[in-house]
Amino acid sequence: MGNRKWIAGIVTAVLMGMAAGCSSRPAVEESVQTSAERTEAPSAEEQIVKPTAPSPSEIEPFPGAEKETKAEPLEGGKRIVVMTDIHYLAESLTDGGDMFQSMVEHGDGKLTNYVREITDAAFEEIQLLNPDVLIISGDLSLQGEKRSHEELAGRLDALERAGIAVVVIPGNHDINNPSAAVYSGMDRYPAEPTTPADFVSIYSEFGYSEANSRDIHSLSYTYDLGPSMRLLMLDTCQYEPRNRVGGMIKTETYEWIDKELKAADEDGVILLPVAHHNLLEESKVYVDDCTIEHSEELIQKLEGENIPLFLSGHLHVQHFMRNNSFGIHEIVTSSLSTPPCQYGVLEYMEDESFSYHTRQVDMEKWARRHRSKDENLLNFNTYSPPILNRIFYNQAYDAMKDSAEEETGSLFVKLSETQKQQMSKVYADINAACYAGRAYEVVEEAVKQPGYGMWQEYCYPAILYEYLEYIVEDAVKDYNSLSAE
Repeated sequence: MGNRKWIAGIVTAVLMGMAAGCSSRPAVEESVQTSAERTEAPSAEEQIVKPTAPSPSEIEPFPGAEKETKAEPLEGGKRIVVMTDIHYLAESLTDGGDMFQSMVEHGDGKLTNYVREITDAAFEEIQLLNPDVLIISGDLSLQGEKRSHEELAGRLDALERAGIAVVVIPGNHDINNPSAAVYSGMDRYPAEPTTPADFVSIYSEFGYSEANSRDIHSLSYTYDLGPSMRLLMLDTCQYEPRNRVGGMIKTETYEWIDKELKAADEDGVILLPVAHHNLLEESKVYVDDCTIEHSEELIQKLEGENIPLFLSGHLHVQHFMRNNSFGIHEIVTSSLSTPPCQYGVLEYMEDESFSYHTRQVDMEKWARRHRSKDENLLNFNTYSPPILNRIFYNQAYDAMKDSAEEETGSLFVKLSETQKQQMSKVYADINAACYAGRAYEVVEEAVKQPGYGMWQEYCYPAILYEYLEYIVEDAVKDYNSLSAE
């Protein structure tokens, strides 16, 4: 197997910038200054001169969408669009300077530099699908900035005025997040975070004020989607007394879930559960931060009611699995702001059969329609794949560059610059395909590369090596479509 380098300090550092969306925050984002620490620095948000987004009442209906043919309503079921992990950042919170660019290029793959355009294009596009509802399953904001939530809510209001119902739940980034920040030049400063009460107030019209039932111990609720189907919107986040990455469900919320399961049975409605964190161990490497703590209890409750499907996000990777040969399916939709920038379309029938597939946002079509002069948007299909690869290359290289020589027992191994480059390249190639749910397309050739052999020889950095091996093992199918009778 080679020389294992289980260096605890390095593992911790790598976890700060790991690929998965459920990871700890990149190290560059942990240096937010508090107001007390600043000396002669002006107010963070005063430094940004870009205008704020228009209020919901000022937003015009999406241009062009009404000129195209909408899909017919789905007979005998509901058409549901699933988006997750948008990680929206308000325009007024960044000047696009060096600190912001570094955050993007050394982050986890999100194209935050184009998140507003991606979001607008996706919202405009789904109108033609004529869905019964748009579900956004958490991490609506980049790092829980209140202004980001408010600006996104304005866009959601415009979408509802265009006839699309919207429901949301929070993700681990959205509430009481100490990393909420403003990016200005070479610096970043604290932005106003979002409290639980803020979240409910901002998104009141997107599920909470229309809830069939609310859990008083969390931000969970149920939402009636017509007379035959009900959404069980589960708040799995931990944000009190402090924000945490991992997910759990409170004992009191389980008691509320029991009541809602019973009510759904009595009312004769289909119950479709949705959460931010994963129900099943979709990532065997990052289980603690991605899978709901003690999710066995929730699995047992849902399977006890023969509920066939669970929707989630958080992982940023397009994936699905089944608990066992006869258990519940879980579909994890990938991050909207991470290439290939896609969302899920679920057709859920009244007999509880379903069909799911992903759709990539057509950024080039949107850019042409809006007469954009940005070449990156006009050629998005050419621009975005190498950008994602570069981000993942940086992720692997950054984890290795400060520790070219590490001890394994009495043996010292020194990684050359060429070795680090080759290892980073193969990591980027495999991981980018994994995020899109299509790792099976590249692994056969990727494992033949010298860089992959070096990962196997050195097993370093340990957490990224484990992650890479898991991807290769898991790359057996296309995770972008699933049907169940």
